[in-house]
Amino acid sequence: MTGKAIQVRKSTLPSVRPSIALALGGGGARGLAHILMLEVFDELGLQPNVIAGTSIGAIFGAAYASGLSAKVIRAHTEEVLGSRTLGLARLLISARSEPILKILNVLPVHASLLAPEPLLDLVLPSRLARDFAQLHIPLKIVATDFYAQEQVVIDSGPLRSAVAASMALPAIFTPVVRARDQLLMDGGLVNPLPFDVLNGAADIVVAIDVSGASTGPGKRIQPSAFEALIASSQILQRSIVREKLKAQQPDIYIDVDVDAFNVLGFHKFRDILTAAETAKAQLRRQLQRVLASQTAEALPVAVPAEPPAKPSRKRRLPGLKQLTRGGRT
Repeated sequence: MTGKAIQVRKSTLPSVRPSIALALGGGGARGLAHILMLEVFDELGLQPNVIAGTSIGAIFGAAYASGLSAKVIRAHTEEVLGSRTLGLARLLISARSEPILKILNVLPVHASLLAPEPLLDLVLPSRLARDFAQLHIPLKIVATDFYAQEQVVIDSGPLRSAVAASMALPAIFTPVVRARDQLLMDGGLVNPLPFDVLNGAADIVVAIDVSGASTGPGKRIQPSAFEALIASSQILQRSIVREKLKAQQPDIYIDVDVDAFNVLGFHKFRDILTAAETAKAQLRRQLQRVLASQTAEALPVAVPAEPPAKPSRKRRLPGLKQLTRGGRT
């Protein structure tokens, strides 16, 4: 082999793929878009090192962290939402607002429409882990402590009650009592996009926002009383996300264009999945770009070796005797 010798310089960066933390936000039916985001990870052969989820983000985060593929999650979701056997639960979730409002008016003040845990048992895959300790991927679930009026991050203990607490939207679902004197409800009230709870957990933080943007011109309608109630929660969540993004940015932020859909519009699941295709392509591009950049930096760098130093010729200084191998001269 001829030419300059090649010397390998060790990089100070890791030689493996960077770790990824994934935050899945809340947004009701809009959060069905999370399925497509999980598909990107499977298609690229990636697995998040940790997941954080709020509300519906907690639902899909729990399923994925349990070891279910995005393909299985999608098939199960389409089967459940397309089924006609869910009875009252499906009717309440996908119904128009006025019938629900009438039901609310005749219920006792302390009552809500649905207990979240039985509904989860109905709609979640049977292979969902029962406890955080059984998860394949570490998971953090965000809920709101009603009495303390602050965020609660759950990462241990029974899984279903944690997910139920995170999705317990007031007036729709009853709050969840998870610990003594701790009444938990919808995590979107305090942290709709929990990328900040992943600080320091991985090299790259990916956040998927399904809170929806404001309704543009030509799309405005007069909301009913119940629609205004539900929309007010979404306005709150969107405002929280905006303020959080001013203070801190995740490495990859995907704002899914699902604002055309009602947060209770689960019956439009096919349309929501179609609308999320653009965001799926965006996530794929950004992940590929970031990973390519990180991997290139982590690779060893080949640099030409320094040529060997030529022996310097000693000048004979006049008047001095020179030493040779044979002795003195």
